[in-house]
Amino acid sequence: MEIRQLRYLVTIVEAGGFTRAAERVHVAQPGVSAQIRQLERELGQELLDRSGRSVRLTDAGAAVLPFARAALRAIDDLRDVADELAGLVRGRVRIGMVTSCGVPDMPLLLERFHRDHPGIDITLVEDNSHALVDKLRDGSLDLALIALTMKNPEGLELAVIADEPIVAAVAYGEPLSDREEVGLATLEEHTLISMPVGSGMRSVLDETCTAAGVRPRIGLEATNPQMLAQLASRGLGVAIVPESTARENADTVHMLRIVRPSIRGRLALAWRSEGQRSTAARALIDLAEGAIA
Repeated sequence: MEIRQLRYLVTIVEAGGFTRAAERVHVAQPGVSAQIRQLERELGQELLDRSGRSVRLTDAGAAVLPFARAALRAIDDLRDVADELAGLVRGRVRIGMVTSCGVPDMPLLLERFHRDHPGIDITLVEDNSHALVDKLRDGSLDLALIALTMKNPEGLELAVIADEPIVAAVAYGEPLSDREEVGLATLEEHTLISMPVGSGMRSVLDETCTAAGVRPRIGLEATNPQMLAQLASRGLGVAIVPESTARENADTVHMLRIVRPSIRGRLALAWRSEGQRSTAARALIDLAEGAIA
């Protein structure tokens, strides 16, 4: 078993096929295929199902994949430790953040990190909170900015950086625009405009409604809170947004506090609470914690 075989396997899964994986590792596709076949022969199991139009993991492949990723992380960590002992500063960090979120100032944080550690490669990806949590747990990411649900994710350390009410926003002149607050049950009677399933704020809304026995009617979805407010300003429904977003759009939408019960949205930096961390990842986490403090 060779390191490159494990790297090819992980890359095929992440790229979604042999062709794109071969492009990423700069090896001809037949060479990648041959190495995977050799790995499968050595393990005595087929790891990839090639029968369909897309390549999928077999049950054996799904079982092997986490160990392949762990082995590659261990190799990267070994190199980082060797570099650290040799007085070198290089490595890589992988960061995730929820889509359309400007808190904290991630570019500024990364600028400071790059200035202090110019030899470390930085990868930044955007996704919804559920996907980011999964990537933190499987080691695909070192650090992520996520929106929290009512229950904190297990196995992660958190540093909460924002905590504010979730409110309703409607266009002036529309029903509810003459109120200062609205009960959650009343919102059941109106078309709501919300973040999509998988986002932290939508999860908080769904969990709160379920606990209160309320069945919200979601008419429109958007990944950007500003877009939610803009849709509401056109009279398309009641937007469920952070209080700060409603205040920023006070010239076009009226804000109502949600009561009985109230809803809060939280943002946090998150990282694995257990497992080996690379030198680069530890440096980034330390910088992020310092910036929050």
